[in-house]
Amino acid sequence: MLTSQLARRAFLGRSSQGVGAFALASLLGESLALSAVPGGVETGDSVERWPGAVRELHHPQKAKRVIFLCMAGGCSHLETFDNKPKLAEMDGQPMPESFTKGQPIAQLQGQSLKCLGPQHPFVKCGESGVEMTTAFPHLAKVADELCVIRSLKTQAINHDPAHTFMNTGTTISGRPAMGAWLNYGLGAETDNLPGFVVMTSVGGGQSQPIAARQWHSGFLPSRFQGVEFQSQGDPVHYVTNPPGVSSDQQRDIIDAVQALNRQRNEVVDDPEIATRIAQYELAFRMQTSVPALMDFSDESKETLDLYGTQGADGTFAANCLLARRLAERGVRFIQLYHRGWDHHGGIKNGVEVTAKLCDQGAAALIADLKQRDMLKDTLVIWASEFGRTPMAQGSGRDHHIKGFSMWMAGGGIKGGLTYGATDELGYNAVDKVVTVHDMHATMLRVLGIDHLRMTVRFQGRDFRLTDVHGEVLQDILA
Repeated sequence: MLTSQLARRAFLGRSSQGVGAFALASLLGESLALSAVPGGVETGDSVERWPGAVRELHHPQKAKRVIFLCMAGGCSHLETFDNKPKLAEMDGQPMPESFTKGQPIAQLQGQSLKCLGPQHPFVKCGESGVEMTTAFPHLAKVADELCVIRSLKTQAINHDPAHTFMNTGTTISGRPAMGAWLNYGLGAETDNLPGFVVMTSVGGGQSQPIAARQWHSGFLPSRFQGVEFQSQGDPVHYVTNPPGVSSDQQRDIIDAVQALNRQRNEVVDDPEIATRIAQYELAFRMQTSVPALMDFSDESKETLDLYGTQGADGTFAANCLLARRLAERGVRFIQLYHRGWDHHGGIKNGVEVTAKLCDQGAAALIADLKQRDMLKDTLVIWASEFGRTPMAQGSGRDHHIKGFSMWMAGGGIKGGLTYGATDELGYNAVDKVVTVHDMHATMLRVLGIDHLRMTVRFQGRDFRLTDVHGEVLQDILA
């Protein structure tokens, strides 16, 4: 009796999942029917690479991968990429109420508001004349590769929800991160490493924590979530075998566990069991691939000098070098957080110190990708969760969401371009305003995906990375 009940339950479960999978496929296009089944396809003792839900790209693909440089804490646009001579003239004077009345302000609410002029001089860089401050002497050398967007705005004024919005397109926790969406939509180009890798570094200012849910897969199968690599030591915990355990013995253990998982999955047909099977196999393969990834002996002295690191030392520069190595090996989405841009006080020195930690690595990454002919199909993005106020908070600046700066480079984006503008005091984005959803839509576009068409039905609603918003920034496409 129990056997027949289990068989009936398995049949109903498989039938409902099959119907749901093909219903999902109809949202993505009739040709995507097979890709809607989560967890990959098992063949004998191996697991085939996830091919991606978007089997036929919607647009010509300019970028194959993304490296997202997240300047966590709220990088001040007024000390980096947005020159405001009028704000400099008004330094120390009351901030006009017409800008701030009724506006959301974090810690300065109800206080006397005074203008704080930019703390670092701006210079025109490269043949294109892109403006940035002297805090970035290395980025100045690759200015003609950058598309600086000065008119970005966001919705959340505190760090954690702002990161959530930047990563998932909503302030509601539990939705898939952008890296998970790409891993799901396009699949990985590697069998031996995760398709979505995250690394963090720290230094230069207050170090706001970054929650692991910022790279979660949400309602997508968990195989698409980001994997955090450590910046020092073994990048992945327990990647090496315990003493006395050989690779063959480890293979025997994995095969036994996989057999048990497959047996259970035949009964319950659970997509998370299919994920577990795939991830056990990936973990075994990583025991070989990760040590090779971390062996920097094949890097030339010129390359190490370019980044200013010997690698694997926990710095942002070392993570940038590792990001290039991950990109070479087929990782789809690489996200580097530098936790050090929160400058409520001492912003002049704070920006200088933090920029020094991030400038050389970011510039080296662009130069290195270009000389390897990889920049043309790698999209590099630099952005914070929000900017900083034109008003002083002592010797610093408060959180600001109405207008701030970011940049993109490579992967189908025009270089040597400044796009959009804030008002004369750097408070509101006023020209060619860009939302986080617009940024996501543009990122997907250069990857060959129409942001309106990559949707997943969950709890009775069709979800996408751009929610119900988003416009592709056509003017910055190469």
